[in-house]
Amino acid sequence: MAMLSLMEAQAQFFELNHESVSELDNYRRKLTEETTQFVLDSAREKRDMEQKHSAIKKMDVSYDDSIMDFNTDAANGIAMEGYLYKRASNAFKTWSRRWFSIQKNQLVYQKKFKDQPTVVVEDLRLCTVKPSTENERRFCFEVVSPSKCCSLQADSERQQQAWISAVQNSIASAFQEHREEPHSPRERCTSMSTGCSGGAGGSDQVKEGPKALEEVQAIPGNKQCCDCGEPGPDWASINLGITLCIICSGIHRSLGVHFSKVRSLTLDSWEPELIKLMCELGNTVINKIYEARINEITIKKPSSSSPRGDKESWIRSKYVEKKFIQKLPETGRNPPLRRSSARRNRTATQDRTAERPPIKPKPNRATLPRVTGLNPSDLFQKNNTEIYKDVEEEEEDLSGLHPGALLYRSAEMQKFPVMADALAHGADVNWVNAADSSRTPLLQAVSVNALAACEFLLQNGANVNQVDSDGRGPLHHATILGHTGLVCLFLKRGADYHAKDKDQKDPITISVENANADIVTLLRIAKMNKEMREMDGAFGQSGDDTYHDIFRDFSQMASHNPEKLKRRSADPKI
Repeated sequence: MAMLSLMEAQAQFFELNHESVSELDNYRRKLTEETTQFVLDSAREKRDMEQKHSAIKKMDVSYDDSIMDFNTDAANGIAMEGYLYKRASNAFKTWSRRWFSIQKNQLVYQKKFKDQPTVVVEDLRLCTVKPSTENERRFCFEVVSPSKCCSLQADSERQQQAWISAVQNSIASAFQEHREEPHSPRERCTSMSTGCSGGAGGSDQVKEGPKALEEVQAIPGNKQCCDCGEPGPDWASINLGITLCIICSGIHRSLGVHFSKVRSLTLDSWEPELIKLMCELGNTVINKIYEARINEITIKKPSSSSPRGDKESWIRSKYVEKKFIQKLPETGRNPPLRRSSARRNRTATQDRTAERPPIKPKPNRATLPRVTGLNPSDLFQKNNTEIYKDVEEEEEDLSGLHPGALLYRSAEMQKFPVMADALAHGADVNWVNAADSSRTPLLQAVSVNALAACEFLLQNGANVNQVDSDGRGPLHHATILGHTGLVCLFLKRGADYHAKDKDQKDPITISVENANADIVTLLRIAKMNKEMREMDGAFGQSGDDTYHDIFRDFSQMASHNPEKLKRRSADPKI
């Protein structure tokens, strides 16, 4: 009986399984039929979509030819508009279709028609346009501005050429309007700032053209072009600290930014620290360096009426070949730098150094002029005339220093003519003093809170992230010393706030430990702004309005009211 019961149970079990498999087989056949039908429908829809897309593209090419023409008389002020693909700057380099338009000398786009336009290029006079040959996509072109390069794609070659022509014509029209209206309010003209150089900042609201022109031209020699003498120059070379006429500025621009960085005194926005730097130099000072031997040569300096070729030959001989500078003596070509007694006791005297400026050399010792070829009176102008009575370190004889060491010493002393002369003689702006904790000229300028000196070094290629033997860069030192203005400057120049020193501390950690609320705020807002920019991509807004307001205010205070930013860390040990 037990055996029969078992056999019956097994029979029922297999019968139930057979019924289940039969039902599942029916479902499988039904699913196969539905899948096959889905594939067929999908293929049919894809074919229809391709046909519609081809038809739309043909319609776009022939659609409304008037929109493909550059029309400066359009009632709404729009020179051209239409769909373009834009490439993002994030890691994925994705392309998105947006509605672009050229209006009021600006290139803007909208994601949706109801959205506010996003400005891609603030002022078309400061940009250029060219076809892109390095892109895998067809019909691409680039709009290059001082701060970024925007890659765009049209739907056809005809549209690509139309957009390129429209941008070029808009640029020409903008310059024509500028010439026809010389007294128009230039306050409307702004541009992206150049720090690339790509730092945390880049579009702070700063001093506008006419104010910068007035302040810079007030410096001796700046009311005439530095190279040809034409009156009323409204261009400048910001790394040299000189003013230029429009012809000479074009020649300087052709030299490359490693020789001269050209900026307009009327069209560009000017950061307060940059104006402060320009006021420390000027045409008179720079010409005493780059034209020191002008009386010994037979080449005649061009005038404002000289042909462009003569001006170009002179400028290249002056700044590229450096034919007219005073040659260094043999003793000034040797690299060693002797350390003073104060350098051997840097740690012990750091508190005292943070409270007062460094010891200045006595002016009756003509050691610096012997190296630089400048007169003693040229080296002690404005803030350089103060002689400190507390002389605790033995003076160095600077006459034997090679250019890198001379730049190192003059950066701490804030002697701008000497710094400029050292650079003219080939000084490495990132020269490392192995005898002094591998410090650089930029770190020397940071140690005395010299905002303009730091700006000068950065404009001439100083590495904002180069560290000393303790693994501390300029941002670390500025944070430790509580130099809020310098922290603001370095963050705008792309300083790495994540970098850690030998104690594994980054600037944010140090500022929190020192309870410096201003610096903590700057560091955290810079971090937040960078994250927002990465999310928005190349054509998004450059950051939060709060970020711009805070950095603008700190930049203004650092240049005009530095006493408001004085903060001492609890234990400023470097």
